[in-house]
Amino acid sequence: MADALDSKSSGGNTMRVRLPPPAPLFLSRFSGAALPGAFLRSACLLALLVCYTNMAPAQRLRPAGVTVDLDARSNAVYIVEANGIDIGYKLIGTGQPLLLIMGLGGTMDDWPWEVVEALAGKYQLIIPDNRGMGHSTTNAEPFTCRLCAADMVGLMDALALERTHVLGYSIGSVIVQQMLLEHPERISRAVVHATTINGARVAEGLQRINTDNPTIRRQLAAMADWRTPMDQVPGITNQVLLVVGTADEVVGLENSQQLALALPGAWLIPFKGGTHFLMRESPAAFAGVVEAFLENDTSVQP
Repeated sequence: MADALDSKSSGGNTMRVRLPPPAPLFLSRFSGAALPGAFLRSACLLALLVCYTNMAPAQRLRPAGVTVDLDARSNAVYIVEANGIDIGYKLIGTGQPLLLIMGLGGTMDDWPWEVVEALAGKYQLIIPDNRGMGHSTTNAEPFTCRLCAADMVGLMDALALERTHVLGYSIGSVIVQQMLLEHPERISRAVVHATTINGARVAEGLQRINTDNPTIRRQLAAMADWRTPMDQVPGITNQVLLVVGTADEVVGLENSQQLALALPGAWLIPFKGGTHFLMRESPAAFAGVVEAFLENDTSVQP
């Protein structure tokens, strides 16, 4: 490395500025002498290996099952057997896996594309249809949030995926609650968006929905039966983000506030003026909040 630098003064004369010599990477306080070169080289190689390991991209999931369709943007749609039914899903993006669980009456195509596009830049999104919706089939088993959570775990098993981030919206957020309670080891971090601790109140408010779709009616029945076991919530150790609109008239703000108070270290992000559809109202900000939560570790290890 050069130990001097030529520069021009304001008068046009050349000045030669001497730089201090580089300090050794490591100094031994024990002897006062520089550590042996072989040790320095080994330490540097170890540091580079650690950095490479931390920056290495997550292994891309391979689709399981069969390809059955292409969506409007030419993303493949797959179907795989899991938990006694066929589950339709898409894989979009690269990076760590992030499972998206849709809300009542929605399909894999109902996620706002701006949100999908933003998150797919850093994560491999797993976007399924809930049972009985879209490309997913169902059976005679009564719908419960526990059953729907088992569907998601079954999909993960089919993909040979041990652990993933999860984002659930509306009834999908209740399914995430169930996963946190029964399958916490399968979840890295969880985003719980537009959720409730008392599904009966939500289902009552949604009874005005005039639909002949039997699956939606079964989803409403599952929602009506949901009660968050608040005595078990403090035992959840996963990092959790709760996102809700302050003007959400479907689930209200209070449910997320109560969960945030009960969950150790939970994040709570209320979107001022946001409704139950804030993902469409503010997609860039929503995706930014999710990414900030997934990228930052706010836990302190003893």
